[in-house]
Amino acid sequence: MAIHVHEFMSLDGVVEDPTWTFDYGFAPEMGETIGSFTQNATGILLGRKTYEAFEPAWSNRTAEDDPGAPFFNDTTKYVVSSTLTDPTWRNSEVIGGYDAETIRKLSGERDLYVSGSVRLVRALLSDGLIDGLHLFVYPVALGGGTRLFEDGVKHKLALEDTRSYDNGVVYLHYRQT
Repeated sequence: MAIHVHEFMSLDGVVEDPTWTFDYGFAPEMGETIGSFTQNATGILLGRKTYEAFEPAWSNRTAEDDPGAPFFNDTTKYVVSSTLTDPTWRNSEVIGGYDAETIRKLSGERDLYVSGSVRLVRALLSDGLIDGLHLFVYPVALGGGTRLFEDGVKHKLALEDTRSYDNGVVYLHYRQT
């Protein structure tokens, strides 16, 4: 079983509030790439803030609205939070505050997909729990904002795959070494 993380990122590493991605559109091939690493996922792992942003964005969408809607709505969502107690989005379960052993056990039982959830992803990286880091790098430097990689924290990664899309986005698939 595995944990696969997906992030939209600017050239300067910003992942915060990726509404800036709208300027570039979403190439159909990007959806195919995302589908390639979500197809085996039987769980979605999210931090509280991302969960709270995704719920209103996805919970009422149908397959006719977006082909990703059934995945987000029907797949069990495991929320890492010590403050959320009563999730309202169907198929959601709060697993408590971040605990590497709890997540290691969960990922031993199922393939997990993570999107956004920067604090969670940073912790997963630090604990060596990410099997696939899937970055969609947009051709824009934002000059500020929350970056995926913190200053002074080293992560060794090995490149597994690359693709480029007509909208200027480059896909980079890494694994932790």
